[in-house]
Amino acid sequence: MRCGRAISAGLIAGGVLVAGALAAIGTLDVGAFSREQPGTSLPADWTPLTFRNIPRHTLYTLVRDPQAGVVVRAEARQSASGLIRTVDLVASEWPLLRWRWKAENLIESGDVTRKEGDDYPTRIYVSFRYTPERLSLLDRAKYTAARVLYGEYPPHAGLNYIWDAKAPVGTVVANPFTDRVKMVVVESGPQHLRQWRAYERNIVADYRRAFGEEPPPVAGIALMTDADNTGETATAYYGDITLSPAP
Repeated sequence: MRCGRAISAGLIAGGVLVAGALAAIGTLDVGAFSREQPGTSLPADWTPLTFRNIPRHTLYTLVRDPQAGVVVRAEARQSASGLIRTVDLVASEWPLLRWRWKAENLIESGDVTRKEGDDYPTRIYVSFRYTPERLSLLDRAKYTAARVLYGEYPPHAGLNYIWDAKAPVGTVVANPFTDRVKMVVVESGPQHLRQWRAYERNIVADYRRAFGEEPPPVAGIALMTDADNTGETATAYYGDITLSPAP
């Protein structure tokens, strides 16, 4: 459960974004990278997301892009790590996730079905709060064991929006490390490399499709560029990330 456990570890740090008074505005700025200064440290309220037994970490920096303004630049060299923002939101009240990214290259030997191919130039990860009453006794035991090992419960489930090298857009498949994370292919192949691409996803609809049930509260949003399993390299850029109510 590489992704799930690492996301869990990241949820305990940093500021927590809650709806509160921001609901009147109509949009929650999960990652307002365009308001940051290039060359500074990590974006406000975002914290590093690292993995046990993976010593090489992806390098994240704030840079100015001529088309998109200040964005997060990610450079993976046979490495894996991410950035995470803790949130505490009712998914049905904030279902529309919007973001933009740009990938310079694909992970050529990536494969969404295999652990050895679980690398992507761009990922946006949505984690959902641990909800024991929805799990079987066996799954609860697994989560309890993970809590003993890692100090807290992993997320109940996660959606991982990815740019894959081969799988068709629209593919939804279980992550090869854990079936509690579903991979959703939103971009595929080289056609739009080195171009800014914007997305809007309804995370409630995607969760229902992936898991066949209503989603628990959202617990965190993460971004990640990784190339540790394939031993390749990747460079990508991430623009602002928001959550909004449905129209």
